[in-house]
Amino acid sequence: MMQLPECLLGHISYEEFLRDYWQKKPLFIKNAIPDFQSPIDEHELAGMALEEQVESRLVMETGPEGQPWHLENGPFPAERFNDLPEEDWTLLVQAVDHFVPEVASVIEAFDFIPSWRVDDIMISYAPEGGSVGPHLDYYDVFLLQAKGTRHWQLGGFADDNTPIVQGVPLRILQEFNGSESFICEPGDLLYLPPQMAHYGVSQSSDCMTWSVGFRAPSADEVVTSLADYVGGELSEDERYTDPDLELQACNSQIGLDAIARVKQLVLDKLSDERVINAWFGRYMTQPKYMDQLIPADPAISVEDLQEILDEGATFSVSEGSRLAFSTENNEIILFADGEGYPIDPGDKAAMIRLTEQKYLDSNEINSCSRRFKIKIVDIFNRGTLHLSD
Repeated sequence: MMQLPECLLGHISYEEFLRDYWQKKPLFIKNAIPDFQSPIDEHELAGMALEEQVESRLVMETGPEGQPWHLENGPFPAERFNDLPEEDWTLLVQAVDHFVPEVASVIEAFDFIPSWRVDDIMISYAPEGGSVGPHLDYYDVFLLQAKGTRHWQLGGFADDNTPIVQGVPLRILQEFNGSESFICEPGDLLYLPPQMAHYGVSQSSDCMTWSVGFRAPSADEVVTSLADYVGGELSEDERYTDPDLELQACNSQIGLDAIARVKQLVLDKLSDERVINAWFGRYMTQPKYMDQLIPADPAISVEDLQEILDEGATFSVSEGSRLAFSTENNEIILFADGEGYPIDPGDKAAMIRLTEQKYLDSNEINSCSRRFKIKIVDIFNRGTLHLSD
């Protein structure tokens, strides 16, 4: 595992960063990770792009018929990489941290942001001139230069009304006026808040950039998901009612009193903090790729667990799995890959160790209640945990 600095942001404290920069303005940190060396090279990255379970893309500045910008989605046949030009293309591989533990370890350096906000680490490789064009993202991102050099230009903030290039399956801005410029070398870090227009171009034949992105669900996603969750919890008895119904002049009119009743029905169901808490923890811990959650084979029982613990085993969080917890009105809930598990107060310390250090050893689990052990068995059988050294 690589050596990470005590403070990723150099002379700027994490408190200062959150107060003055987070979701407000960009920040460039020279040599944020000194002597940084990528644990993965372009050949291994290309190899990942051949795999069915890996999300990958190729962005060409010029399409096969000469049109500007061209997107291809993986998985790719091996011969595709033999046909690429020497310049002006980019390979993007999503969620590399889910497959390469050495890449996942870098996320530890961002522990000043809640872990449930982390999305994944996307890695891009580009020869000289490679780019994905001037664009914006709707989430916070830290851009860590891993190999080679990249020239970044930053523009102003853009939004959904900003004109984009039509006929291209990429959100490339029609116009871009850079106001700040940076040359990123290995170990350099550039933070960008959401919706800041930016344009990065490779300046070398071996440019590799890691993008540490953070989850930012849209209002559409939030409302839809919450409504689905609440709807699944309701009974048939809970319906629109109007016991105070009065005669009205026009029988076909939907009156303001009816609107008020249905509005109150919706608000009563969607504003319950306990329900929102139970939904949000599940929502924010859903795996990025559900097919990466591989159930244990064979599954184990609580009796099997005790035998495993007697042998001194350690249970670790699987790559790509997400854990979080919440405490609401003295109720403790552990969230693991989209599921919620009520936790007894006496097991809270062990639960926090699991969510923070990403593993529990046999001594730590043995000190917990049988109810907690049953939850460990369930989480293990679902694939969130695995046995490790």
